[in-house]
Amino acid sequence: MKAIAYNIKPDEKEWLVLANYKKHDITIIANSLTADTLSFATGKEALLVFNNDELSSNMILGLRALGIKYIATSSSQTDHLDLTAAGLAGMKVANVPLVADQADTKARMEQVVKNLDQWAAGKCVGKACCCQNDCATAKKM
Repeated sequence: MKAIAYNIKPDEKEWLVLANYKKHDITIIANSLTADTLSFATGKEALLVFNNDELSSNMILGLRALGIKYIATSSSQTDHLDLTAAGLAGMKVANVPLVADQADTKARMEQVVKNLDQWAAGKCVGKACCCQNDCATAKKM
């Protein structure tokens, strides 16, 4: 899966690269996701959100127009994402709910990559699912 990660800290980058182990084609950008950097997502399927970048409905529509179908946040929180707009755009959204210690960067990056793995296999991400779409698998878990 082709993905892009904006606003990533050096320690997150290191653990993301190790967790990914060349499975997914991830472009890593230190800049925040803004209207000026949005175009870097062209041709990607997934967006990895770090450090609580705010994703408004306008940003989500811009991402969808560029081809983004999936949004994975590296936190358990989703209040920085407009989930309604993502649902209306038909996007799938996931977080990292299984990490008890949010300071555990390694575990968070492993969950982000597991979410990408599931989506690449055409499967639901289960308990990590935050999307507003009708995902029967996620509702049962």
